[in-house]
Amino acid sequence: MEQLLSIMLVIVSILLITVVLLQSGRSAGLSGAISGGAEQMVGKTKARGLEAVLSKATVVLGVLFFVFALWLGYFM
Repeated sequence: MEQLLSIMLVIVSILLITVVLLQSGRSAGLSGAISGGAEQMVGKTKARGLEAVLSKATVVLGVLFFVFALWLGYFM
């Protein structure tokens, strides 16, 4: 059981890293943060297309990562 959870945790972590790296930046550096980059962080603009899929995949993989990590910690 521990080996299966360890393998699943490694797979989910690699997928999570990949999905996060595929996402585009939310602002264009410091100038984007000063001139309206905060609007995107609050959620005033909705993601569309591939960006929406990557955002949802990040949330799902993040939750799976924490569930597997806690579950693995419980069994060890």
